[in-house]
Amino acid sequence: MTRASMARKYEPRQVPAKKIATSAMIASLAAEGYDTVSAPFGEALVQAARKDDRIVGLSADLSKYTDLHIFAQAMPDRFYQMGMAEQLLMSAAAGMAREGFIPIATTYAVFASRRAYDFIAMAIAEENLPVKIVCALPGLTTGYGPSHQATEDLAIFRGLPNMVLIDPCDACDVAGMVPEMLAHDGPVYARLLRGKVPTVLTRHKPDYKFQLGRAQMIREGRDVLVVSSGIMTMRALDAAERLAADNVDVAVLHVPTIKPLDVSTIVAAAREGGRLVVTAENHTVNGGLGEAVARELMLAGVHVPFRMIGLPDEFLEAGALPTLHDMYGLSVARVADQIKSWL
Repeated sequence: MTRASMARKYEPRQVPAKKIATSAMIASLAAEGYDTVSAPFGEALVQAARKDDRIVGLSADLSKYTDLHIFAQAMPDRFYQMGMAEQLLMSAAAGMAREGFIPIATTYAVFASRRAYDFIAMAIAEENLPVKIVCALPGLTTGYGPSHQATEDLAIFRGLPNMVLIDPCDACDVAGMVPEMLAHDGPVYARLLRGKVPTVLTRHKPDYKFQLGRAQMIREGRDVLVVSSGIMTMRALDAAERLAADNVDVAVLHVPTIKPLDVSTIVAAAREGGRLVVTAENHTVNGGLGEAVARELMLAGVHVPFRMIGLPDEFLEAGALPTLHDMYGLSVARVADQIKSWL
């Protein structure tokens, strides 16, 4: 018997086709009734840079899609286009930080967390350099499938020493996080909402102001406490209004800073009244806000009913955002239904 005749034959793997009911790929994250602000990150960065000439902007050929083009137009001599090379982007930002600049490095969240992680870890985080990594398309904010959906970015960066993590809810958070992260003397990873961004938090709490490392109660409630971050705070607030019609009173605690976590505020809120505690995040249930909150409640000896709303531990479908958010439990209706089913 020849070696050729002994060789095993393998049939090509058949992967079943998956279908989504709708075909539109991009839609607004905001519900009807919310005002929007155009490019709050870019505008806030320009304002800050006018007061501090150490601020420079770097992009990996995505300035238009991270709103950094606003900065590039206002200050072209302080803008650096690095091309489609995220490792080079992070290395250059690290070098500029060593020379006394405050670099803002922007790209998509998938590219920073997956392609450039080692460069961020070794060149930026280990050296505790003041590089601010600001990334669009976090979690399920695009319908273009796993190549664009950074559903695990917070889990990846949560384990990185020295790294601060920000997950903003709306235009108020995005604009407010800019001066605070620039003032922080160390690396920051911030999720970015770009384009026309809804204004949500001040509608529910007029005196709201982003504070790095602080969680804030946006809505009081006696039956359920939702601890949420990012766009899921917006969804939690809308779901709370729906549930109020069924006499379910929902409190919403917004946690825009994932690391360092505001443990004292979260634990104190969870201790009150024996409420059901639900975490809500636009991120996989592995390694994000939900697991962080669960850990701190256990360590503090707070034993309450606890549930998590988040993305499943799988690669997600491509399709229209409203369809996907409903499919994976992030829509207002699904959030409300899940909370009601747990009571």
